[in-house]
Amino acid sequence: MLLVPVWASVLLGLLLGFVPVVGMEPMGEGRSDSEHAPDSDPGPSSSGSNCSELTLKLEFSSGVVEHEYIVGFTGYFSAKARSLYISSALRNAKDGAVEWHIVPRQNPASDFPSDFELVHIRQASPSSLLTLEDHPYIKRVTPQRKVFRTLKYIPSSEPAEPCNATRGSQSWQSSRPFRRSSLSLASGFWHATGRHSSRRLLRAIPRQVAQILQADVLWQMGHTGAGVKVAVFDTGLSEKHPHFRNVKERTNWTNEKTLDDGLGHGTFVAGVIASMRECQGFAPDSELHIFRVFTNNQVSYTSWFLDAFNYAILKKIDVLNLSIGGPDFMDHPFVDKVWELTANKVIMVSAIGNDGPLYGTLNNPADQMDVIGVGGIDFEDNIARFSSRGMTTWELPGGYGRVKPDIVTYGSGVRGSGMKEGCRSLSGTSVASPVVAGAVTLLASTVLNRDLVNPASMKQALIASARRLPGVNMFEQGHGKLDLIRAYQILNSYKPQASLSPSYIDLTESPYMWPYCSQPIYYGGMPTIVNVTILNGMGVTGRIVDKPIWAPYLPQNGDHIDVAVSYSPVLWPWAGYLAVSISVAKKAASWEGIAQGHVMVTVASPAENDSEAGGEMTSTVKLPIKVKIVPTPPRSKRVLWDQYHNLRYPPGYFPRDNLRMKNDPLDWNGDHIHTNFRDMYQHLRSMGYFVEVLGAPITCFDASQYGTLLMVDSEEEYFPEEITKLKRDIDNGLSLIVFSDWYNTSVMRKVKFYDENTRQWWMPDTGGANVPALNDLISVWGMAFSDGLYEGDFTLADHDMYYASGCSIARFPEDGIVIAKNLKDQGLEVLKQETAVVEGVPILGLYQTPSDGGGRIALYGDSNCIDDSHRQKDCFWMLDALLQYTSYSMTPPSLSHSHSRVTPPTGTERPLPQRLEGNHLYRYSKVLEPHLGDPKPRPLPACPHLSWAKPQPVNETAPSNLWKHQKLLSVDLDKVALPNVRAYRPQVRPLSPGESGAWDIPGGIMPGHYNQEVGQTIPVFAFLGAMVVLSFFVVQLTKAKSKPKRRKPRIKRPMYLQQQQQQTTTGKNPGV
Repeated sequence: MLLVPVWASVLLGLLLGFVPVVGMEPMGEGRSDSEHAPDSDPGPSSSGSNCSELTLKLEFSSGVVEHEYIVGFTGYFSAKARSLYISSALRNAKDGAVEWHIVPRQNPASDFPSDFELVHIRQASPSSLLTLEDHPYIKRVTPQRKVFRTLKYIPSSEPAEPCNATRGSQSWQSSRPFRRSSLSLASGFWHATGRHSSRRLLRAIPRQVAQILQADVLWQMGHTGAGVKVAVFDTGLSEKHPHFRNVKERTNWTNEKTLDDGLGHGTFVAGVIASMRECQGFAPDSELHIFRVFTNNQVSYTSWFLDAFNYAILKKIDVLNLSIGGPDFMDHPFVDKVWELTANKVIMVSAIGNDGPLYGTLNNPADQMDVIGVGGIDFEDNIARFSSRGMTTWELPGGYGRVKPDIVTYGSGVRGSGMKEGCRSLSGTSVASPVVAGAVTLLASTVLNRDLVNPASMKQALIASARRLPGVNMFEQGHGKLDLIRAYQILNSYKPQASLSPSYIDLTESPYMWPYCSQPIYYGGMPTIVNVTILNGMGVTGRIVDKPIWAPYLPQNGDHIDVAVSYSPVLWPWAGYLAVSISVAKKAASWEGIAQGHVMVTVASPAENDSEAGGEMTSTVKLPIKVKIVPTPPRSKRVLWDQYHNLRYPPGYFPRDNLRMKNDPLDWNGDHIHTNFRDMYQHLRSMGYFVEVLGAPITCFDASQYGTLLMVDSEEEYFPEEITKLKRDIDNGLSLIVFSDWYNTSVMRKVKFYDENTRQWWMPDTGGANVPALNDLISVWGMAFSDGLYEGDFTLADHDMYYASGCSIARFPEDGIVIAKNLKDQGLEVLKQETAVVEGVPILGLYQTPSDGGGRIALYGDSNCIDDSHRQKDCFWMLDALLQYTSYSMTPPSLSHSHSRVTPPTGTERPLPQRLEGNHLYRYSKVLEPHLGDPKPRPLPACPHLSWAKPQPVNETAPSNLWKHQKLLSVDLDKVALPNVRAYRPQVRPLSPGESGAWDIPGGIMPGHYNQEVGQTIPVFAFLGAMVVLSFFVVQLTKAKSKPKRRKPRIKRPMYLQQQQQQTTTGKNPGV
C-alpha cells in the first residue's frame, strides 16, 4: 500500500512534463519570494477566444552585454596574433586611447586557434568600432549577447477565460522573475522576455519511438551507430548515467564548474539519440560528445556557442543536434558559424520551433538551407499544434519564402532518459529534433563509404524517402514523415548528385501545394514566385552551368506561360536557391486550361578525385511545372496587398500591434498573406477575390488592373514619388483600404525593453504601425490618424468586435462616413496608471473621392481583427463590407445608417502624432538613409525587372500527376530490397496521458545483433511460464474437489450468535 502515493506522484510528474523547478530565474540580486514560484500565470493563446490550451513558458531573456564585443576574424589565428591585431587596430582610433582588454575564455577550445575574440571596450564609440572593422584581418564586430532560456511547456491548469479578460494589476505579469512585484501597465515598460530577441531551448509538455520507426530492423543487421560522432548541445549529462555506455567526451562551455545536467533536458535529448536500455535510443553505440552550453540558470552567451562550434569542427563531429531556436536569422556570428559547421561536413539537425499553429514562425538555424529543420507530429500522424509552420521570411518583401520544415517526425509524448535514471515523456520540436538526429546517426553508420555522407546527401535521402501525410500542406509537413527504412535503402544506393526541394511545382495540387494551389494565375497578374532549394550532394561548393533552360510542353500548352529564373551564383555550403517566376503570356489573356513544362538545371562541383574528366562532377535535374490558367478577372475582383511597406523583426525592434500580448512583444511573422494573415487570405479567396502581393514600391504596379490596394500594419516610410502616384491612381479609380495600429511616442518610451542582467534599454523604432508616415500618405484627402491608444469590446452591425491597441481617426473629410465607439483609453493606463472610458472614439471612416471616376478610401484604426497572431474576434465581415464599398461603390447600410455614425473630426482637438526623436528606423528602412542626423528619403529604386527565359519548346507529353515518390537519380526504391532478416519488433502500445513505465523490451537488454538470440527466446520462456502457472491452478482445483465434505450438526442458535460465527469464519472457502 505504500507504493500508491509514490506512483501517484510519478504519474502527476509525468503529466506536468516532469520539468524540474531549477534555475527559473535570471542571475541577479534582491528577488522577492514570489519570484520563485515554479509556474507563473500562462499568457494568452495565439488565437481563439479562450486561453487555457497548451502554454509555452517563455521565462527567457536576451540582451546585449554592456561593453563586450565579438570581434570576428577572416581566419583562424593564435591568441597572441588575435591580440596583436586588435591592439594594432585600436591604436589608430580617431578618438584617442581606448580602454580595452580581452575577456578570458576558459574552455577546451582556448588552447586552439580561433576565428573570434571577446573584447571588453570600456567606452566604445562608433569610430573605434569602425576602426576595428577597418583592420584587414577583422571581418565583423558585433555585440556580445547574453541569453536566458527556459524549458517548460505545460498545459494550463487554470479554467478557460477570454484572452482579453481583465486581470487587474497582474494583467501583464512578467514571463520571467524580476525585482518588481508585477509588470502591469503601471510599471511603465515591458521587461525583456527575449522570446524573439534571440534563441531559446524548444521544449514542451510530456513514447518509445525507435522501434516505432523500425530502428530494430537496422539493429539486427548490425548497425547501431558505431563509429559516428554525435554532438548534443544542451544542458549537459551526468557522468554515471546508467543509460549511456559510449560517452566519449563531456565538455563545459559555461561559467559553472560542472559537467552534469541540472535540468534534465540535455539528458533526455541524449537518451533519444543513444540510450542503451529502458527508453532506448536510435544509435546506442554512437560516440556521444556532450557540449554543456547552458547553465543551471539556463543562461548562455553567443561566445560560448561560437567556441563550442569551433571545438566541434576540431573534433570532426559527424552529427550535431541543436534543440534551440529563435527568429533572428540576422544574428551574423551565429548564422555564419552554422554555415562553417556544415561546410565541414557536420550534419546539423535543429528544431523548427514551438510557435504553431501560426504560419511564418520558423526558428533559426532550422530555417537555413544547409540545416535539417524538423517539425513535430503526434502518434496519429497529425501535425502537432505546437509545431511551427513555414514559410521562411528571409526573402520578404521582394521574394517568397522557402519550404520548411524539411521533414516531420514524432514529437508529442516521446519517451527518453530521465535526469539521473529511468524514463520520462516530453513533447515539442526539441523532442522531434533528436529523433531525427538519432535516425541520422544510425543511418550514417550503415553506409560503408562514409565519404558519401554529408549534409546534402543525408537531407536528400531523408526528404526523398519521407512519406507524405494526407491533407497537410508543404509549409506544415515539409516533405513528409520520416521513414527510416526507406532512407536506409536510398543511402545505400546513393550516388552523388544534385536535387531540388520541392522537386516539382504543381499549382493545381491541393492541399499539399498550398498556397500556390489556392489561386489560379492569369494574364496581367503579379508573377508567381516559387523559391526552390538546390541540394548539392556532390560537394560543399558548386555552381550552375550556363543558365537554366525553360522547356514548355507544346501538347500541354506550355507556351501559354513565361518563366524567369534567378539563382545562387555559388552553391555554398551544400545548397543554393532557384527562384522561379511564372507569368501568363498575353495570348492566354482569355484562355482557361492547364499549362506544363519543365526547367532544366545543370549543377557542377569540383571533383574530389582530380583524375576525373575536367576535374568536375555534374548533375542535371528537371523541375516539372504545372499551372492552371484562367481568364483575367475583372478589376473589381482584384485586390493588391502592399508587402513592401511592412517591416518585421529582425533586424529592428518592431513591437506587436496588441500591447496586451506581453509574452509575445515582437512583430516577427512577416505580415504576409501566407503567414500571419493567412486566415484573411483564405476568407477573401472564398469570397471570390483574387489577392496579389506587391513586393516593390507603389510606383511599380499598374493601378488600372486592380480594384483595391490593401495596406495593413505598415511600418515603412513612403517615397515622395509613391505619395504622388497613389493620389493619381485613386483619382483614376483605384480604391484604398488602410488598417492602421497604435502610435504614441510617450507609450513607445514606456514599452521599451529593459534587461536587468545588462541594464540595457531597447527602444522601439515605430509603434504598431508608422502612423506619421501613413498620415503623410493620406493627408492630401484631409485624413489623418491620431496618437490615441484605445482598446475595448463593442458591437458593430450586430457583430461582436474587439479593438486591440488601435488608434483613432483624427481628421476626416466632412462629407465622409465616420463610425465612433466608446473605448478604454489604454494610453492613459500605460502612462498614468489610470483607467478611463472615452466616448465617441472615431475608428472607421469611408470616403468617396470627388474626382470623376475616382476611387474610394476606407480607414480603420486597428489590424488585430484580421491578424492571426493574436486575433480574438475577427472582423472579416467588415473587410467584406469595405471591399463591397471600394470595389463596387456599394455603401453598407449597416454602416451608413448606423446609430454610431458621428460628424467627421476636423483634427483641431489635438496635434497629430510626430516621429519619435532619435529613432533608428533608417537603419532598417528601404526608404530612409542617414543624413547629418536627420534621415531623408533615398533615391527611388528601379522597379524589379524579370528577364524571361527564352523558351526551348519540346513536343513531349507530361504526366498528369507530378507527385511521385521523390526519386533521386539512379535510385529506384522498388529495386532496393532489405536483407532477409527476421524483424523482431516488440509491440509498443500508446501511452495514456501521464502514464509511466519501462520499455516493453526487458530492462538491460540491448538492441542489436548481439541480443538477437535472446530476443527470439523470450516467447519460449513466456510460454513455459504460462504453462507452469496453468498447471498450478489445475492441481489446486483438483485437490479442492477431492476433499471429503464434513457436515456439522445443525444446532439452532440465536440470530446474534449466527452473525458472530459468520464474522469469525471470514476468509474460508465458501464452498467448504
